[in-house]
Amino acid sequence: MRFLGIGETNDLASMYHGLAKRGHEVRVFVEDPACADVHAGLLDFTADWEADLGWVRAAGADGVVLFESAIKGEVQDALRRDGFQVIGGSAFGDRLEADRDFGQQVLREGGLKTARTHRFTGYEAAQAFLRDRPRRYVLKFNGADHPRTRNFIGTMDDGCDMLALLSLYRSQAPAGEPTDFILMEHLEGVEVGVGAYFNGEAFLDAKCIDFEHKRFFPGELGELTGEMGTIVGYRGSERLFQAALAPVAPLLRESGHVGYLNVNLIANEDGLWPLEFTSRFGYPGFAICEALHLEPWEDILRRMLRRDSLALRTRAGWAAGVVLTVPPFPYRHGYEELSKGMPICLRPELDAGDREALHFAEIASVNGQLVTSGSCGYVGVATGLGAEVAQANAEALRVAAGVVVPNLRYRRDIGERVSSNDLRMLEDLGWLDHA
Repeated sequence: MRFLGIGETNDLASMYHGLAKRGHEVRVFVEDPACADVHAGLLDFTADWEADLGWVRAAGADGVVLFESAIKGEVQDALRRDGFQVIGGSAFGDRLEADRDFGQQVLREGGLKTARTHRFTGYEAAQAFLRDRPRRYVLKFNGADHPRTRNFIGTMDDGCDMLALLSLYRSQAPAGEPTDFILMEHLEGVEVGVGAYFNGEAFLDAKCIDFEHKRFFPGELGELTGEMGTIVGYRGSERLFQAALAPVAPLLRESGHVGYLNVNLIANEDGLWPLEFTSRFGYPGFAICEALHLEPWEDILRRMLRRDSLALRTRAGWAAGVVLTVPPFPYRHGYEELSKGMPICLRPELDAGDREALHFAEIASVNGQLVTSGSCGYVGVATGLGAEVAQANAEALRVAAGVVVPNLRYRRDIGERVSSNDLRMLEDLGWLDHA
């Protein structure tokens, strides 16, 4: 097959690398200059993806365009109208993820209860609101490409920590620069996600359940990084899927969406509360899901395009993903001086299967030596499998221990709260089919 990958930071680099190793033709366009060296020496790149559309079209039914982000949905829709086979998302999917108010409205119309959410386009109005209605809130900026490190989960019941942070953001904001964010009332409960692949007409049969660990430090301390590790399974998610994702299927079908869709939720005694959509291949989510797949990505992608089957063969049990980083992750500032170009070595005890469980991200090959590359120090993710969550995490940590990079950091507690609390609570609440 022939694949043209299009993205900002080459988030799907390990997927492209796997496709190329298995004999497929792959070209990748990376829009962000700071990430132009991600997987340099390991992949073939193009400086003009539009100029390569003819190369894709010449492959006929074997030509595929892959998009990695949720900000070019209109381009994807236009390419589909022009006869190209495109996987990634859609303009509708972009709006589900980027416009949080809209995403909540769609889920509310699908029958879910939603937390009170208040949208603001200025800090002063948000500060006045907080003074008038003090309580715990979650700050989330709209826009799929907005840095997640600026989001904030308030911890004080009177909201004074949130008020102070908004005051700082207001003082730092350049004059006339627009802003767009929501304050969502904080919810207690189990945070869980459910996701599936949509082929333009229907979801594939396998639906995954996931438990993200977003904070930088163990014990859920530190920055909101997006993800420091995740537990994923393909069993027991049907009730969550029917409640949260199945109602969206007609809208996805109408919009021509082809790609992955996930919704993050809070489950508690009052019900199921949606938080946000992910309308793209998530990283490291796709790599962790891959550990549970019994067939390669090309077979899954081909099936999604041909729509000849909804099957997706997966393993039972759990997959754990542990994100590997170097300073200054999750920030970009100082990366050139601190960590870029650091050598990456693999311990000899890692066998071929262990190396397949490593999904590298911001790396390059320079004169045969793997080194860190990219913009912030996101080295990759180590994955592991197990019948139990703890076993999966132990396997991921064993693989991670085989990666040697100066100042490498990762969390060792991925899945602990899932084993000790989350699975039991979901079963007690009636949302988990079986664990």
